[in-house]
Amino acid sequence: MKALAVLTLAAATLTLSAPAAAQFAKAEDAIKYRQSSLFVLGQHFGRLGAMANGKAPFDARLAQENADVVAAMARLPWAAFGPGTDKGAPTKSKPTIWSEQAKFKEHADKLEAESIKLAAAAKTGSLDNLKAAFGPAAQTCKSCHDAYRSK
Repeated sequence: MKALAVLTLAAATLTLSAPAAAQFAKAEDAIKYRQSSLFVLGQHFGRLGAMANGKAPFDARLAQENADVVAAMARLPWAAFGPGTDKGAPTKSKPTIWSEQAKFKEHADKLEAESIKLAAAAKTGSLDNLKAAFGPAAQTCKSCHDAYRSK
């Protein structure tokens, strides 16, 4: 089961090497893709948050698995925010994503970087290291949501 998940993530990551226009036939497809990617990322990030905040028992193996998924998923949704994907399906994305592409990309890059740090911290097997890395990663999510996601 774990091998299948790794292969699925690897295949999804490889699709990012193609231009965004080639990846999505319709804007609706891009919107569904990015929403799904962000949903999965959020689910695994939430599990780490529960451990970091003492709402769930710390399990080093589960923390590492979840952090690895977060790091992989943090790379995926951004290609699906291409031109013309601001309409086509219901979305909470603010229009400023498309008018402030450079700033939005900075947020995406920061999330990717913080997710890598989070995965590295989880690999240590230390709850203290996980907590130290979780805070900055969570703040990165919040700042992007504050700027680019409608409530």
